[in-house]
Parts: sequence; C-alpha cells; structure tokens
Amino acid sequence: MPIPRSVRTAVFPVAGLGTRFLPATKASPKEMLPVVDKPLIQYAVEEAYAAGVRHMVFVTGRSKRAIEDHFDTAYELESELLAAGKQALLDVVRAVAPDDMDCSYVRQPRSLGLGHAVLCAAHIVGEQPFAVLLADDLMVGPPGGQPVLAQMVEAFESLGRSVLAVQEVPLDQVRRYGIVAGPAAGDQLIKIERIVEKPAPEAAPSRMGVAGRYILTPRIFDEIRNQPAGAGGEIQLTDAIARLMTKERVYAYQYSGKRYDCGSKEGFLEATVELALQHPQMGAAFRTYLKSLAL
Repeated sequence: MPIPRSVRTAVFPVAGLGTRFLPATKASPKEMLPVVDKPLIQYAVEEAYAAGVRHMVFVTGRSKRAIEDHFDTAYELESELLAAGKQALLDVVRAVAPDDMDCSYVRQPRSLGLGHAVLCAAHIVGEQPFAVLLADDLMVGPPGGQPVLAQMVEAFESLGRSVLAVQEVPLDQVRRYGIVAGPAAGDQLIKIERIVEKPAPEAAPSRMGVAGRYILTPRIFDEIRNQPAGAGGEIQLTDAIARLMTKERVYAYQYSGKRYDCGSKEGFLEATVELALQHPQMGAAFRTYLKSLAL
C-alpha cells in the first residue's frame, strides 16, 4: 500500500528526567523550562503546527503533568484575563493550543530509549507518516524563511520516504550524535548508506550529525518491535532506522536555520540570549543592557 505523503501527526518524546538541569527539573519537566517567555515544548509544537501538523502526540512520564496542563484550556485564567480586559494576554494564552489542534498523551512506563518512546505512540499514529520532534533541540529557521520541520515536510512530500534532519558537527563532537554518510541526492539531500550511533571520532563515517527532527514512515514501528535492546537495555531509534534502510531508502536533509542544544546548560543560555535579542517587545532594551555590561 503506498505511503501517504502528507504529515499530520507529530510525536514528542518528553518522558526524560532532565538530570542535567537539576535541581530545576526536580519537580518540573525540563520541556517546560522557559526560553524568554515560552517553554521549550511550545517552541517545538509551534514548529510542527507551522509545518501543517495538527495532531500532537506526547509520550510522557509520571512527572510530566505540567505539559498536559499547558496545552489544556485554563478556564479560570481566561476568565480572569477577560474580566480584567487584558485581551492581548488572553490571545496569547489561547494561542498555545489553536482550536484545530488535537493533543494526545501516552505514558512511557520505563525509560528504555528513544526508539521505545516512539513505539509507545504507534497505536495512535497508525499507518501514517509522522514527525518526531525532540524539544531539547530548539530549531529556528533562517530569517524570513521556513521553519525547519516545514522544510523537511516539503522534502518528504517529494520523496515519500523517511527524512532525518542533519547538520555538520565538529569532529570532536561526533560521539554525541547519530552520524550518517552517503552520496548527495539533490539539493540539501543525502541518500543515507550508513548510520552510526555516537561513534568515536576515528570511527565516524562523516561529520553529518542527526539533529532532533525526523519524518518517518510507519514501517519504522515494525523495525522497533523486532529490534533487540542495545547497551543499557535501551531500544535506540538509530538502530531501527539502520534496519529500515535495508527495506526502503532513508534520506538526510541538511536544513537551513540554527539548532540550539537546550539539553545542555550552555545551549539553553545561548538560546535564551539570542531569542531575547530577537524578541519584538524586549529585544532592543535587552541589547542595550548587554552592551552596558563590562564583559
């Protein structure tokens, strides 16, 4: 049966504990950490929505109730803002979850890897292509250009096959990424022939690292189901993609834009400063403040 080429569903694996941000994440999900005035997960959802996705599937854990509350209707807050005549703030609150956006939530009962988290959403996704977005990776499209996932959706609609976002990374950082290699397959595209999870620099087949955006065909679920657990008992998505490559082509897409690794404190601070400088209300004043510092 041919795979539909429109992407209407996105999966957000958000069950991780966020240990690199303790104690801030002791009681609050790391995905709810704010960058300027929006939590990380909202940036990812807005990116998916801008790409035409309307069904957001969150794979959560026991401590993630705040994510569900964030995308739910806050009747008391909306009533207070309406009564106070604060229409601008009311519009901001209602824009978090547009009327034509649906949200589903499923628990990942144990932390068994990214592949396992994606598999937890299989019964909701069904036999449709879907996106996977890692909220730790805050992705910003080029000035005046498309968001990263929207770029990838266009590539998927042309190819009809799985597409992974990639970027060139320094050689000393390849051990932090899944690394892909293969011949060019058109503008910004690579036909993946090898994919290796976190290789040592001397063993890396290239410096093209997978970023936290994927568009996958539903066949990936069978590959995850039939895959043995790897190191630490985890089921890695990279391993399932490698198996998928033996059945159908998989492509890497060199996106236009910038990625902030908000799973690290350094990347989180970089995103906060740079997005604050771009903020329409506070950017100019914040720039003036930064210039006043004796750095």
